[in-house]
Amino acid sequence: MPMRLAPLVVIAQLVLLCAAPIASAQDTTAGPPPSLDIAWPSEGAVIPLGNDPERAVGVVVRSNFKLRSAGQCGADPRCGHIHLKVDPDGDSCNLPGRPYNSMNSDFGGDLIKARFGPCPSPAGMHVIGVLLADDRHQPVLVNGKPVTRLVTVTTR
Repeated sequence: MPMRLAPLVVIAQLVLLCAAPIASAQDTTAGPPPSLDIAWPSEGAVIPLGNDPERAVGVVVRSNFKLRSAGQCGADPRCGHIHLKVDPDGDSCNLPGRPYNSMNSDFGGDLIKARFGPCPSPAGMHVIGVLLADDRHQPVLVNGKPVTRLVTVTTR
């Protein structure tokens, strides 16, 4: 199965990370549009897998949202967290019983663990997809579309 998919397909699959329908997702209009970027690793990077059982690699994101643990944003509409999915074209790398691979909800902030251990082949070419979610795990929308980013990497 090819590792690269049409961006709309991948975005649709990332949106499925959220349990509730898109209609209830947050469309933030106050201030500049919500932004999300993957600061590290860069597109095409070759990165070593972690030595831990999860074979985890840190992914650094940047956003103009406050990134906090889920449930810690209160009434701040420009606060949320990140859902991360390794190989978002399927579910083979998801954590058992979860619709994603990781999120930064445990600590908040811009560092997220990408857990390659659950993948059938941890080493090799993978796509890392991130989605900006509000305090209730709903996707943050800009012009009706979820705020997401993708990067293709090779792990070894």
